[in-house]
Amino acid sequence: MTDESDGTNGRRTGRIRVLVAEDQSAVRAGLVLILRSAADIEVVAEAADGEEAVELARSLRPDLVLMDIQMPRLDGVSATRQIVEDHLADVLILTTFDLDEYIFGALRAGASGFLLKNTEAQGLLDAVRTVARGEGLIAPAVTRRLIAEFAAPGPVRAPDAPDPALLDVLTRREREVLVCLGQGLSNAEIAVRLCMAEATVKTHVSRLLGKLDLRSRVQAAVLAQELGI
Repeated sequence: MTDESDGTNGRRTGRIRVLVAEDQSAVRAGLVLILRSAADIEVVAEAADGEEAVELARSLRPDLVLMDIQMPRLDGVSATRQIVEDHLADVLILTTFDLDEYIFGALRAGASGFLLKNTEAQGLLDAVRTVARGEGLIAPAVTRRLIAEFAAPGPVRAPDAPDPALLDVLTRREREVLVCLGQGLSNAEIAVRLCMAEATVKTHVSRLLGKLDLRSRVQAAVLAQELGI
């Protein structure tokens, strides 16, 4: 169910082009209403299930997909994985669920952000802008769950814990940036912490993601936490 759009790939209008994927029509309408209240955000399409979300992302190439977790035909995690692997758009997960399986599943699939549906309207708009800038975002409640998970005694939750040796491909500076990502710092905050230009931080982030075969800075943050750096 596409919305009126010129179908172009890229922000010719300077606005953030968003695809809203949510199976509940009333919730979807509410999200669209909030997004359209912002002059710098354009809703280019709406999807009622995961398969439609992937199809529309492939044809419209939005800047960002606002993705619900539980949807018919194809769940949000699987849809996110396809969209991110094909480099179709960034994905911001929006859900009422904050269960660990959804958090880890979405982040490992390459989602750039994770936001709960009880977030205020302004918080949603800010989250869309943050992810569109290339910054990762995880809701505070979710961040607390992640920190608690990694800080808990006993075996690490993920059975496929990464090998620390994979960081050998990184330069010293890239390792420092990765540590900062693991602490949830933004590019601007990393620039201050490491005394470098913000543009340089972006370059280091891009390079380390490529070297580590990661799809988002949020994945890099999770990796840093898993490695305990």
